[in-house]
Amino acid sequence: MNLVGAMGKVARGLARGRLAGIAGAALLLGVLPSAASAQIGSARYSAVVMEPRTGNLLIADNPDELRHPASLTKMMTLYMLFDAIRAGHISLDTPLVMSPTAASKPPSKLGIPVGRAITVEQAIYALVTKSANDVASLLGETLGGGDEFRFAQMMTLRARAIGMSRTTFRNASGLPDVEQVSTARDMATLGRRLQQDFPERYHYFGTREVRVGSISLRSHNRMLDSYEGADGLKTGYVDASGFNIVTSARRENVRLIVSVFGGSSWTERDRQAASLLDRGFSQMGVDGTGRVLMASNNGRAAVAAAAVAAGTTAAVASRRNRGVSLMARAEAAPVTLRGGRARLVSATVAAPARAAVPPARVGAVRPAAARPQPARGRTTIAAAPARRARPVVEQGDGGPVRAAAPRVLRTAPRAAPPRKPGQR
Repeated sequence: MNLVGAMGKVARGLARGRLAGIAGAALLLGVLPSAASAQIGSARYSAVVMEPRTGNLLIADNPDELRHPASLTKMMTLYMLFDAIRAGHISLDTPLVMSPTAASKPPSKLGIPVGRAITVEQAIYALVTKSANDVASLLGETLGGGDEFRFAQMMTLRARAIGMSRTTFRNASGLPDVEQVSTARDMATLGRRLQQDFPERYHYFGTREVRVGSISLRSHNRMLDSYEGADGLKTGYVDASGFNIVTSARRENVRLIVSVFGGSSWTERDRQAASLLDRGFSQMGVDGTGRVLMASNNGRAAVAAAAVAAGTTAAVASRRNRGVSLMARAEAAPVTLRGGRARLVSATVAAPARAAVPPARVGAVRPAAARPQPARGRTTIAAAPARRARPVVEQGDGGPVRAAAPRVLRTAPRAAPPRKPGQR
């Protein structure tokens, strides 16, 4: 073989190798997660955007992969509590006495001493804002006949009954347990069922700030302030899960629910959830200002938006509603005092008055000043507010996690021993 032939053969081999490399890269790109998954930057990532009228998914990325729900678990704890209230087994005024087992749970927690009591309604606020693990455990013991694990079994059975087919609960708080798992689809389903089954209780998830006695509680769900139309649900975090969120937003008469698992920070998680909601609203024909877009693509966008509007109202009307409807609650005014406790009062329909709550030993719930709503228009995510460093990592905390620097103990210098005579 002459030199020219040999060089040609080498060139053809290199070309074949280059083409094979390009083909391999294309195949790899096809296997890699979508752009949304790459944006969140975590192998634990999964997300869905659900249209709650039908339960259909508009956007899905690993929707049925098992994940640790962390404090999203408390949504199911509250579902069970709301059901017990409706059945008459417990009331908002029922006192809950803190047990030693519940008080021993790690943060995030309310820190109520053993033997002290709060009301059921105060416990609700502690879960939706502070994500208090001690209070969640206390509710589990109360509703489970003194056994939180038994209550977790009840949670699992009820979850399966309402369509959460891949969810298993082992505790009421979401504290780490390798067997406590769920999926992005299941948690969005839970958010949907909370809205549809208990519309008169949904307003609790939109609470931004309240006070329980001397304790100020602020919601970990910052999307209530930063995303136009967001009106409630829950955040969560444990080391094994990353930062999770299930939140709902409504623009015009279109409502969507987003579920995001596996964020590396709460800011990344919130930005991703906002981006997915924006895409979902765009698919439903609603722009960033909440206006329904003109019909396009043979009117599919307008038809879809109209269907959601009609269907959402019909779904709410068909449920057992003992209070104000979900749609009226979504337009609720800031927290005000009514009947001695913090209540959300609709701008158009007032909540029915109830008897005043007997004073709890840690004080009655009092509302904090209302926070301003974001301007309508382009979605923005506010910068994280400055917070004091904490000495522990808060399991179940949806907010930023900071560790305090170790404290340095300073001691006085040891005095020199007295010299003996003749010693230098």
